Amino acid sequence: MAFIRPWYNVWSQEMEGKAEFAKAEQNRKIKIEEARANLEAEKLNAQAEIERAKGAAEAIRIENGSITPTYIQYLWVRQQSDLSDKTVIYVPTEANLPILESTRGLSLPKE
Repeated sequence: MAFIRPWYNVWSQEMEGKAEFAKAEQNRKIKIEEARANLEAEKLNAQAEIERAKGAAEAIRIENGSITPTYIQYLWVRQQSDLSDKTVIYVPTEANLPILESTRGLSLPKE
């Protein structure tokens, strides 16, 4: 029995090492696949951004290259849906249109 115990300890440690190595190899493969999936998602996001830019360029071309203040206000109102977690205060004007650039004329204090 005394002869088998040291041999068993060596064999057991070898098996534990192989199991840890296999687990590390599997974790490495998982990380590689996650990185590939992230890369693919970023490529698709970039393609979507390019298509959005093409659409915006086409819209400007259709409008003959002139963007009217009314169209800018329309875009501003449309993007308000992205600000659901923020508070927007509307200041009434004589035309009932929002003031988009209320701070343009203000000068910053000099330090």
